[in-house]
Amino acid sequence: MSAATLRVVHVIAGLGQGGAESVLWRLSTYPGQAVEHIVVSLTDEGVYGERLRAAGVTVHTLDMPRGRITLGGFMALRRLIAAARPDAVQTWMYHADLIGGLAARLAGVRAIAWGIRNSGAHLERSSRSARMVLRACALLSGVLPGAIVCAAQDAAERHAAKGYRRDRMVVIANGYDLSRYAPDTAARERVRGQWGLAGDVPVIGCVARWDPLKDHANLLRAVAALVRDGRDGGLRCVLVGRGMTADNPELMALVDKLDLRERLVLAGPSDDVPAVMNGLDLHVLSSCAEGFPNVVAEAMACGAYCVATDVGDAAYIIGDTGVVVPPEQPEALARGIESALREVALRGRSRAGEAGRARVLENFDLARMVQSYAAVWRRLSGASA
Repeated sequence: MSAATLRVVHVIAGLGQGGAESVLWRLSTYPGQAVEHIVVSLTDEGVYGERLRAAGVTVHTLDMPRGRITLGGFMALRRLIAAARPDAVQTWMYHADLIGGLAARLAGVRAIAWGIRNSGAHLERSSRSARMVLRACALLSGVLPGAIVCAAQDAAERHAAKGYRRDRMVVIANGYDLSRYAPDTAARERVRGQWGLAGDVPVIGCVARWDPLKDHANLLRAVAALVRDGRDGGLRCVLVGRGMTADNPELMALVDKLDLRERLVLAGPSDDVPAVMNGLDLHVLSSCAEGFPNVVAEAMACGAYCVATDVGDAAYIIGDTGVVVPPEQPEALARGIESALREVALRGRSRAGEAGRARVLENFDLARMVQSYAAVWRRLSGASA
């Protein structure tokens, strides 16, 4: 290994389908970088473990119970880090920030960067353990990490207000592989066929796991309002993500209460998000809290027009290329969807989505993200470029 090559150990809670996991995947598999990446999952290998290994990245799993830390798992993590002798340790999200930071310090590593992916808003809706870990992280933020990488400016400000050391924070916007996230007519036709949607029916959708912070109730109530008032234009709404299936009792109770069964496609999780985004005329982010919502930029890159609630950095991502509405206001979201569908119908999907894709190309390039992370690790480790 040359003197200019960095060895970085990443510690993350799990490797399932999610925003932080997808960023770690893009970061660690980007070609031509002078960084050797080693990934440690506190739980299992999820969907990304096998993909990372296939791409040549070393992956370790500690198989700890989700949401719980075991002494044996913690000691195994310390041993893994010590054996790897990394130049830096990068952790991802609250639990891994705390556990990974402590294990790295005990393994003799001082170049530690935390990773904040949560906006810090509406934490009362997060689990009790997540709130406890956040408080511990705030107390240790001036001791353990040399840098705290936030995906969004809004997240940095909120966490600083909760006690995190502001002078340790660095904002690095997410970057995307824009050769993969791109308009694709064939993928559009294929995925709409899988959904059973043919012709010119307007298709809106949301790519998000079932979680209170994603506020699917906001979206479904907005759709119900449009249908009730005859403002829907015959739309169909596709829900993609973990928990977006008919065996989710909470979801189905809400769907039946709003009488929306005939309007919805419950597609479940997908391994092909670019195809999903191409299948949509309009992507809707209905969350009540976010950090840097990947799905908005991914949808824009694929040419889908976007409506989003004003949470995290969603408004910054969209700029003037889509519609931004207040969170937790279904009627405001309904008006936003109605306005956006009118724009898409008037201009056509391709033309309506051009400005959004151009904005992602200009501001959220993957190479820039990779270079920014490497710069943080080199600064902390004292390595020269």
